[in-house]
Amino acid sequence: MQPGGTPLIAVDAVVLDTETTGLDTARARLVQIGAVRVRAGRLAASDTFQTLVDPGEPIPASATRIHGIGDGDVAGAPRFAPVAERLEAWIGDALVVGHSIGFDLAILKRESERASRPWRKPRTLDTRLLARIANPDLPDVSLELLASWLGLEIAGRHTALGDAQATAEIFLALVPRLRERGIRTIAEAEAACRRLTDAMEAQHRAGWEVADGAVQDAERSLARLDSYPYRHRVRELMATDLKTATPDETLEIALRRMVAAKVSSLFVLPPGPDGPRLAAEAGIVTERDVMRALADGGAAALQAPLQTVMSKPIATVPAEAFVYRAMGRMNRLGIRHLGATDEAGRLVGAVSARDLLRLRAGMAIALGDAIDVAADAPALALAFARLPELAQSLLAEDVPIADTVAVVSREVGALTRRAAMLTEAELVQAGEGPPPCRFALLVLGSGGRGDSLLAADQDNAVIFEHGAPDGPEDRWFAAFGERLAAILDIAGLPLCKGGVMVKNAPWRGSVDTWRQRIDGWVRRSGAEDLLAVDIFFDLRAVHGDGALALDVLDHAYATGASSLPFLKLLAADLDNWRPPIQLFGGFRLEDGRLDLKRGGFLPIVTAARVLSIRHGVVRRATRDRLQGLRERAVGQDADLAHMASAYDLLQRLVLDQQLADLKAGRRLSNAVEIARIPRDVRADLKAALSRLGHVPEMTRDLLF
Repeated sequence: MQPGGTPLIAVDAVVLDTETTGLDTARARLVQIGAVRVRAGRLAASDTFQTLVDPGEPIPASATRIHGIGDGDVAGAPRFAPVAERLEAWIGDALVVGHSIGFDLAILKRESERASRPWRKPRTLDTRLLARIANPDLPDVSLELLASWLGLEIAGRHTALGDAQATAEIFLALVPRLRERGIRTIAEAEAACRRLTDAMEAQHRAGWEVADGAVQDAERSLARLDSYPYRHRVRELMATDLKTATPDETLEIALRRMVAAKVSSLFVLPPGPDGPRLAAEAGIVTERDVMRALADGGAAALQAPLQTVMSKPIATVPAEAFVYRAMGRMNRLGIRHLGATDEAGRLVGAVSARDLLRLRAGMAIALGDAIDVAADAPALALAFARLPELAQSLLAEDVPIADTVAVVSREVGALTRRAAMLTEAELVQAGEGPPPCRFALLVLGSGGRGDSLLAADQDNAVIFEHGAPDGPEDRWFAAFGERLAAILDIAGLPLCKGGVMVKNAPWRGSVDTWRQRIDGWVRRSGAEDLLAVDIFFDLRAVHGDGALALDVLDHAYATGASSLPFLKLLAADLDNWRPPIQLFGGFRLEDGRLDLKRGGFLPIVTAARVLSIRHGVVRRATRDRLQGLRERAVGQDADLAHMASAYDLLQRLVLDQQLADLKAGRRLSNAVEIARIPRDVRADLKAALSRLGHVPEMTRDLLF
């Protein structure tokens, strides 16, 4: 059964309809079943199920006038039991969709009881209810009216297969309209339908089968997995003493060098300065390349220059990536060696299959590469929807919350990177051409800090090498931003409510433009002029030329550190912050929930960011910033250590709540339901929040 987190845009479903002898579910008998399959959010029009069924009694003339099926048509047709066996096998674990599907389910259940067959209610969605959610102002929700509203033409009405095909087209047309209302997944759609209490009660009174959420217990979860690849990063395993050769060296020399160094590959770099080189300049020659060359050319191949046998470009992985990323990439590409790069794309290490040989993990390793190879937005949505399952398993394995959150953040970055690649391809296909110059696509805020949880939205920006505002380069990136935002929204990363996206002019610009913006931020004195500026200091490049991003980030830190008025404005949210605890010790709640973003994350994230700028700690992750401040003896070590441990507690509570909300189809947020938190943990939370009360004063003291 598909998990509730499966996005509707990429769902596997069976759309089903029945024809019967009447409308009373207690007495009506089945005469026809029709169904069509939806695969990965697309109608598979040729994959159908259709059969007549002998009801075992005469078909009333009133029913025949509607669907055209008479006693002669069902003479010789199979009875229900063999049909049910075939139908169940054909449906499998797919979601079942129908128009008034509760009626069809009631008929199938009653026929199963008559045939003494077990009945298992499938996971279902009703297009009648979905249409009411998508457009509450519709006068009615008949197939004809919905088709007209959605601009669809339907045929074959009042045949089971014809109605099933019409319903499938309507369902797929409703999906983007539901997304506009914040309903993206199966579970969210189920929850929204349950809120239509009048419709649910009417279906129950009519004797229909009503989706009651019982299928939630059948949610899949990942099997237990080896958590090592999610706890450790490539830099911990990679070899930093790179063995290299030049393109004009012969294969024989390279082979002797590999044997002497006891390595299975050499990176091939053109002559140049010592120190890290751009990975884009490098090739690689491996044992397999040597054997292949000898098999093709014999001993004479030993005198061939490496540039004729090496592979270029090399496959790489960021040194800061978790090990599961390297494992997935090697598996997908069928290779045994990866270069490891820093943020600027420089080659800083190498990791081989031998390094990873002892590491094993389950299907979750495929998540990263499923994102990396997604061919379109729906495929990207389907891959990204597996992230909560992975987070749930990591929590169950007691992987440190910092590492779990870092894995989530990395995949948010990977989603943005893949969406950018799809966007570039679309622009080329549309005749807009490739990027006009070097650029770096950035994620900002929690994504840049590596602090993303499951309620992330789009916070992105772009830095390009050269070009004036509204010049040709800027216009290309404006088009890029529009398409990027649309793909990310479909894939599961909603539009930023604050407008922090490449498609909006303040969040794109050349290196010079960004430097001027930063200088302008520092000169301004009004807090209203600095909305969303703080998250720029959290930037991380996820696509393109990371060196451009590092250059601008260094300028931002250096410029910001020199202006105490600017830093005071960045810390303005702390001025009126108080722990969310009432006078007599209770939590300040809204609808039974405590907002831990405002109530707990805010003072920690803000203080860590502002103090890191002030004291030149050029790091982005909140925990890394706090550790950097401790290393520089900025403030009391115990205070900073408490902020880090409080951050762990808050993130674990929020992530646990988000996983529960996701399963229940509730909209994700950073607010936790206090009643579901164990009493001892509640006490820890209260103590942690209370102790954060001194953070505003501490921050002001350490700024000045």
